[in-house]
Amino acid sequence: MTIVLISAQFRPGLEGRLPAGVEARWYSDGGELLAMVEQADAVWLHQIDGPTAREAVARGTRLKWCNVLSSGVDWLPLDLLCERGITLTNGGGIHAQSVAEFTVMGMLTMAKGWREVVRAQDRHEWLAEPPGKRELLDSQVLVIGAGEIGSRIAEILRAFGAHVTGVRRRPGPGELGAEEWRGVLGRFDWVILIVPSTPDTYRMFGPAEFAAMKPGAALVNFARGTVVDQEALLASIDSGHLGGAFLDVTDPEPLPADHPLWSRENVHISMHLSGRAQDLLFTRGEKRFLANAERFVAGEPLGHVVDPGLGY
Repeated sequence: MTIVLISAQFRPGLEGRLPAGVEARWYSDGGELLAMVEQADAVWLHQIDGPTAREAVARGTRLKWCNVLSSGVDWLPLDLLCERGITLTNGGGIHAQSVAEFTVMGMLTMAKGWREVVRAQDRHEWLAEPPGKRELLDSQVLVIGAGEIGSRIAEILRAFGAHVTGVRRRPGPGELGAEEWRGVLGRFDWVILIVPSTPDTYRMFGPAEFAAMKPGAALVNFARGTVVDQEALLASIDSGHLGGAFLDVTDPEPLPADHPLWSRENVHISMHLSGRAQDLLFTRGEKRFLANAERFVAGEPLGHVVDPGLGY
C-alpha cells in the first residue's frame, strides 16, 4: 500500500477518487504532518511554511514524491529534495490564466488611470475627461520568463494588438535569450517579470536595468519580490524615469504598512493575489494530482516535474 499525506483542505475533492493501492492520510496542520510523515511514500505540501517543509522532508525517509500546488518552489528545501532523490512536482501552468488576467488588468489599470475613476465614483463625482488614455494597441511589451504563464500573458496581449517579445533560457524564434534582453530594454513600453525565484534571478532587476528602461515605461512584476531591487525601483519611480509599476509580489510579504511603496501614486500593489484569484484552483490541482498518483503507483514518469537544482 502506498501512503500519501494530503492536506485536509483537499479531502472533499479527493476522498474516494484516489487510485487503487493508495491510502490517503489527511493532515490539518504542520504538527499532524510531522507526526505522520515517517510512514509516507508521498506528500502533498500545502500551506506549510519553509522550516516545517524542511523538517518534513528530513523526517520522511520513505518519501519518493513531493507535490505542491504553487508554481514557485523557492520555499521548499530544494537541496534536501535533490540530495534525497525525491521527485518534486508543482502547479506550473495551473495559475496561468488567472495570473495572465491579473497582468492585463494591472496594465489597463495603469494605462487608463482606473484608480482615479474608482476614486471619483467613491466621491460621487462625474469625470469630464478620462484620467488615462494609453492603449495596449501597438505597445511594445517584454515578457521576461516566457514559460506557461508568460506565454499565456503574451497570447492575451497579442489579442489587444500589443507587440510582445518573450525571454527564455532557450529562446525560440523571435524570442530573446537570458542575457540579450538587457541590451534592448529601451525599446519597451512595458516590462513584465514572470521568472522563477532562483539565485540567478535574485535582484536581477536593479539600478542598471531601471536606467536602461524607456522613460515613462512601466514595470509589472508577477515573479517574486526578490527579483527586483526595491530601493532601485523606488528611486526610479521618485525620479520620474519609471512611469509606474504594478506589483503582485513584494519583498517582504506582507509589505509593512509603513513601506513607502504603498504611498506612491503610480505604484499598484495586488498583494500576491493573482494566482489564487480563480474558482477552479483546487479542482485543477486535484485533477493533476490524481493523474500523477496513477503514474506514481504504476511506476511511470510524473508530469510537471521540477528540477530542484535549477529551482523550476
